[in-house]
Amino acid sequence: MKQLLKGFPLFILLALLSGCGYNTMQANEEAVTAAWGNVESSYQRRADLIPNLVEVVKGYAKHEADTLKAVTEARAKVGSIQVTKELLNNPANLNKFQQAQGELSGALSRLMVVAEKYPDLKANQNFMDLQKQLEGTENRINVARERYNKAVQVFNTSIRTFPNSLTNSVLLHLQRKEPFKAEEGAKVAPKVKF
Repeated sequence: MKQLLKGFPLFILLALLSGCGYNTMQANEEAVTAAWGNVESSYQRRADLIPNLVEVVKGYAKHEADTLKAVTEARAKVGSIQVTKELLNNPANLNKFQQAQGELSGALSRLMVVAEKYPDLKANQNFMDLQKQLEGTENRINVARERYNKAVQVFNTSIRTFPNSLTNSVLLHLQRKEPFKAEEGAKVAPKVKF
């Protein structure tokens, strides 16, 4: 290798290396990891709020135990999935994670329906505060997912375009990342009945 580089002008070698995309791909992969961290943080915030919300609702809706139990079980299921860097590289595990989060979202929706049945609960300031925090958290989760998907798009594009694709195939061997996808049945609009 030294013999090959000996007669090669240094400035040409530096120009070739600066355009190989190595650093760009590394930075893009780190952006994906950081964006995923934000998704996890948003989910954690939601998981932290749920016990408080459940306790407030329990005080008003003791006979709605099935709904409260479903929320608690869904939260426990979400907590049982180990979130690691490998999760991002394994579409099947990422899908399991998304399904668990979807079950939790569904359970929380049922809990909000229970809350609608009890006017006193809706007027309770603690419940109102928790509901606002939960709504804000759901918005944060959506924003974090969108930012994660954007980071995944940038990363996937960077490893698939030339000359980065050449650098990736020779040096890095980075795999495409999976974006968040819509949950099953999300294309069907919910029916609202009064």
